[in-house]
Amino acid sequence: MNASQKMAKVVFQPSGRRGTFPVGTPVLDAARSLGVYVESVCGGRGICGRCQISVSEGTFAKEGIVSSDAHLGGATEIETRYRSLRDMAASRRLSCQATIEGDLVVDIPTEAQMNRQVVRKRAENVTVEVNSAVQLVRVVVDEPDMENPRGDADRLLDRLKAKTGESALAIEPRLLSTVQSVLRTGNWSVTAAIWQDDAAPPVVVAIWPGAKYTVYGLAVDIGSTTIAAHLCDLVSGRTVTSAGTSNPQIRFGEDLMSRVSYVQMNPQRLPDLTRTVREAINALVGKLVADVGAERGDILDTVFVGNPIMHHLFLGIDPTELGGAPFALAVSDAVQSRAADLDLELNTGARVYVLPCIAGHVGADAAAATLAVQPHEAEPLTLLVDIGTNAEIILGDRHRLLAASSPTGPAFEGAEISCGQRAAPGAIERIRIDPQTLEPRFKVIGVDQWSDEEGFAEAVEAVGVTGICGSGIIEAVAELFLAGVLTQDGLIDGSAASRSHRIVQAGRTFAYHVTDHTTPITIRQTDIRSIQLAKAALYAGVKLLQDKLGGAPIERIRLAGAFGSYIDTKYAMVLGLIPDCDLDQVASVGNAAGTGARIALINRGKRREIERVVREIEKIETAMEPRFQEHFVNAMALPNKVDPFTELRKTVPLPAPRDAEAVDGSDGAGSGRRRRRRA
Repeated sequence: MNASQKMAKVVFQPSGRRGTFPVGTPVLDAARSLGVYVESVCGGRGICGRCQISVSEGTFAKEGIVSSDAHLGGATEIETRYRSLRDMAASRRLSCQATIEGDLVVDIPTEAQMNRQVVRKRAENVTVEVNSAVQLVRVVVDEPDMENPRGDADRLLDRLKAKTGESALAIEPRLLSTVQSVLRTGNWSVTAAIWQDDAAPPVVVAIWPGAKYTVYGLAVDIGSTTIAAHLCDLVSGRTVTSAGTSNPQIRFGEDLMSRVSYVQMNPQRLPDLTRTVREAINALVGKLVADVGAERGDILDTVFVGNPIMHHLFLGIDPTELGGAPFALAVSDAVQSRAADLDLELNTGARVYVLPCIAGHVGADAAAATLAVQPHEAEPLTLLVDIGTNAEIILGDRHRLLAASSPTGPAFEGAEISCGQRAAPGAIERIRIDPQTLEPRFKVIGVDQWSDEEGFAEAVEAVGVTGICGSGIIEAVAELFLAGVLTQDGLIDGSAASRSHRIVQAGRTFAYHVTDHTTPITIRQTDIRSIQLAKAALYAGVKLLQDKLGGAPIERIRLAGAFGSYIDTKYAMVLGLIPDCDLDQVASVGNAAGTGARIALINRGKRREIERVVREIEKIETAMEPRFQEHFVNAMALPNKVDPFTELRKTVPLPAPRDAEAVDGSDGAGSGRRRRRRA
C-alpha cells in the first residue's frame, strides 16, 4: 500500500466491527475483511441486491469521526440500473458497488446479515395472580324503542355499570361513532374491555360484537443492545409467545454514553433514535400477533422497562442531562400513556405503563428485575446484577436495599475486543484450555459439538468461526489465568511460549492464539485489559454498596440479563467479575427485567409494590464515592488484589500470585514497554 494513500475509518453496525481502509475500497470488501457477514449471492455483480447497506449520519464523538452519505462514492452504472429495476429505499446503497471515500458508520439491515445476532432474552416461567388492568365484560343491551329515548351508548354504559358495580365508569369518546354498528352486528350482545389502573377511574377502551374471550398485553424490555417482547393473555396470565431483535439504535452508538454523546453532537437527530426503537417494537408486535393468529387490535395494555437512557429515548425525551453529574432524570416515577401517543400500532385504546426509574443510571429495567427477584423480601443478603453495557446493581435484604450502577462498557458484549463480536452464529461462546499443553477446545454458537468432538469440522462449515462473544472472552481470560498464562495483574507471560506455540509475539506484547478456522481468533493483551477495566468497574460498584452495609458478606448472588444468563458463574467469579460467595448460591435468573415487566402487566397490584420499593431504595452514585478508585484498582487484579475469595478457593485451585515485573511481557497497559527482570 502506498504510504501516502488516504485512509478512512469504518464502523459496521450492529456487529461493532471496525477498521481502517484505503479510500476507494468497496464497502462489501471492507465488511468481509473484518468478518462482518453481508449476504451477497451474485458475487458482487450488483444483481441480487442482497448486500444493501445504509449510512448513519452525524458526529460520533467516541469514534472520533463524522459519518455522512457523502463519504460513499457515487452510484455506479450497475447500481443505477438496479435501482431503476427494483424497489430500493433511497437511503440504501449496494455495498458491492459503493466505495469508501471517507469515515463512515455503516448500518447493515437485518435482512442483509448472514450472521444475525442471537437475542437471548427468553421468557422465564412466572407465577403471579392475574389482576390485570383490563377486564372483559359481556352484556346484552336493551333494544331502543319509541318510549325510551336514551342513546345506544348510554344504555350500554348503564348495563356495564350494573354488572361491574362501577358507578364512575365512562366510555372513551372515540368509541361513540362505533357503538351503534357494534351493537347491531352483535344482535345487542357486546363484549367491552374496561381499563383501570391506580386511582384512575375505569373507562371502556374497546368493544366487540358478541363474545370476546381473550385480549392480550405486551411486556417489553428495551435493552441497549437487544429488545425483547412478550405477548401475554390478560385473562389467563399466560405468556403465549416471545420475540426479540437487535436494538437498531446501536447504529448511533454501541454503548449508552455514546448515544447520549450522539444526541449532544446531533440534537436534530433525537427523533431518529426515538423513531427507530418504536419501529422495532412495532415490527416485533407484528411477529408476536402472527405467531398466535391474533391482531394488533387485540393488544390493550403494555408495560415497558429499560435503563434510564433507553427509557428517555423511547418516550422521546432528550437524555443529555444523564450524560453528566448530577445525572438528572426528566421523570423518575412511573409513566402512564396511551399507546397511540407513542406511535405504537396497537388497539387505539391500548395503554402504556412504564415502570419507575431508581436513579440516573439505574433504570426501570432494574426496578423490574427487583420485582422479579424480590431481594426486598429476602432474608439472606442478596446481590442482584443486571450485566450489560451499564451494570445495574441491587444489594440488600428485607431490611434495607441499595442500588448503584457501574459503567462496564460494551466489552462484555464483544465490542472493544480485537476478535470480539456479539452473540451470533459463528461466535465462540465456550472455551477450555488444557493447563499442561495450553491447547484450546471451544464451542461455537450454532454448532452442537465442541471443537474436539467428532462432526465439528463438518457442522461448523455452515457458520464458520468468526469471533468470540462475551461469555467466550470471560471464559478465555479465566482459563488463561487458571493455566498460569496470565499473572494476577492480567499480564500475558511470554515465557509460556516455551510451553506452547499458542503464545505468540504481538508487537511488544504477547497474545494467545485460539484458531485460524475462518478468521484468526487471537486474544491480545489489550483485550484482557478491556475485560479487566469492565469487571473492575462492576466489582468496585458492588464493594461500595457492601461498604454502606458495613462490609457484610454476600450470601446470595443473582445474575440477570442476556449476558448474565449465559456466563458460567464459576468463571465469572474466577475473573473477579462478581464477589466471593458459595457457588451453590450463585445463579442466573434469565431476563429478570422482562420477567418483572410481565409481572407488572399481569398484576396491577405489583405496579404499586414496585413503586413503593423504588421510593425506599437508597441510591448510591459510584462516581461520587471517594473509595471507588481504591476498590477499582484492587479489582483490576484476578480475581482481586486484596479480597481472598475463600469460598471460591474451596472448589477452584487459584494460582499463587506472581510478581508481574518478573514476567516476560509488557506492562499490559498498551504502552508496550518491556519490564526489566530483577537480578
